[in-house]
Amino acid sequence: MEVAVNLIATGGVSVATPAAVASGAGVARTALLYHFPDRPAFLRALAAHLAREMAALFDASGRPPPGVDASDHAIDTYWALLQEPVFRVFVELRAAARGDAEVASALTGLMADFDAGRLGGRFGAVSQAGEDPRSQASRDLGRFLLEGLALGGLTYDSDDRRRRLIEVVKRAVRGLNRKGAAQDLWPG
Repeated sequence: MEVAVNLIATGGVSVATPAAVASGAGVARTALLYHFPDRPAFLRALAAHLAREMAALFDASGRPPPGVDASDHAIDTYWALLQEPVFRVFVELRAAARGDAEVASALTGLMADFDAGRLGGRFGAVSQAGEDPRSQASRDLGRFLLEGLALGGLTYDSDDRRRRLIEVVKRAVRGLNRKGAAQDLWPG
């Protein structure tokens, strides 16, 4: 699974062929096919591996330090996690799932757990706090902007530009989290 993660993280889903994974793992292709007789079995095993690895990284992320805004901490933490190979692969596979029914099927459980905040104890509690529409909107805005920025990092590499964009994401999330700040969007 680690070989597949590294292949996908560096070259995309299409480079993680059975031959490439077997070669990278130092095993015969037939050995790989013995454990994963078809693509859906391999993708399900990969999704289960990603879930375990992502949960461990979420759990290791910890709580915000005293005096640090919880949403700022969640944004900084999620941005750091998006740099990890397993999270890059998660984003890559989600993009591939739009046009690939086998990938979409394999990711169903992982996506449900991720969206419900069941992948990481303490960080999940921070990132999933609040079920009101304002909290949901701010959480989703931060998440999707950071994921898009992570994908954008594949086409440009400017640390200053990235830092400025992350600060904009933080201000937007804080603005939506403030009571009354998003009254036009979420009355009541």
